[in-house]
Amino acid sequence: MIDKNKSDINSQTDTGVSVTSLVSEKNPASSDVKTSPKKSGGARKGVAQNRRKSRELVLKAVYRGMLNQSALGSIFRDMVDDPDYKKADEAYFKQLLESVTVHVEALDKHLANFIDRPLAELSPVEHAILRISGCELMFDMSIPYRVVINEGVELAKLYGGTDGHKYINGVLDKLAVDVRASEVKSARS
Repeated sequence: MIDKNKSDINSQTDTGVSVTSLVSEKNPASSDVKTSPKKSGGARKGVAQNRRKSRELVLKAVYRGMLNQSALGSIFRDMVDDPDYKKADEAYFKQLLESVTVHVEALDKHLANFIDRPLAELSPVEHAILRISGCELMFDMSIPYRVVINEGVELAKLYGGTDGHKYINGVLDKLAVDVRASEVKSARS
């Protein structure tokens, strides 16, 4: 789980509806969603692709929430209707979206130490990417820091401004040194 203190992804959203119940409501067969191909050679790539799609959907959801101040429940329902939802790792999507939502204040407070301007002056897309990648860096030690940074950079290349990926890379690199010092040190040795 992303957050050791909040490992139950069935927790209540701000509307009192659990994320899991929202999935069941929109997609009764959601427990049958396959997250990786059966073939052994492509299984690893399939999981990575599904997680990448999950991150893209979380980016859309976080971005929408930032701009519209929407409730998590309505944002989640809209994401389930997204054409990419069936390509995503559903469990990881729910887990990451909920974790970003739960930790948004802590993420912004920590990120503010590594950016060169007030948070309000960040592009909403870059801010959303930093929240997502920051959440993975800070709360999910199972994902190597280099993977987290790479995924954040890839999201910025797809959805951000012209050189936004360079900014994302720099901020996430500084954040990784702060929150995963031993992992970064051993990787750079």
